[in-house]
Amino acid sequence: MSQTFDYDKALLDPADMFDTPEDVLTQPGLTTAQKIDLLRRWEYDANEVAVAEEEGMQGEKPLMVRRVALALETLTGGSDADRLKTTKQNTY
Repeated sequence: MSQTFDYDKALLDPADMFDTPEDVLTQPGLTTAQKIDLLRRWEYDANEVAVAEEEGMQGEKPLMVRRVALALETLTGGSDADRLKTTKQNTY
């Protein structure tokens, strides 16, 4: 029995649906725009964790932000203007 991929659920927490950011790149049935949206969400979440770690809380591996950024660069060719908006987390 084939299980249908739930894009809306994945958008809520990409790290819960995928083992790695690279898995988003190979997920069948997703458009490039959907993959970019998922990776942007994952990047935002990973940056939030990095800020929490900076403030003394424990979280995800610090390299996750970089892995997500590299996956996004694969899809956008490094020209993702929406990522240029700046906050403490360096995104959005």
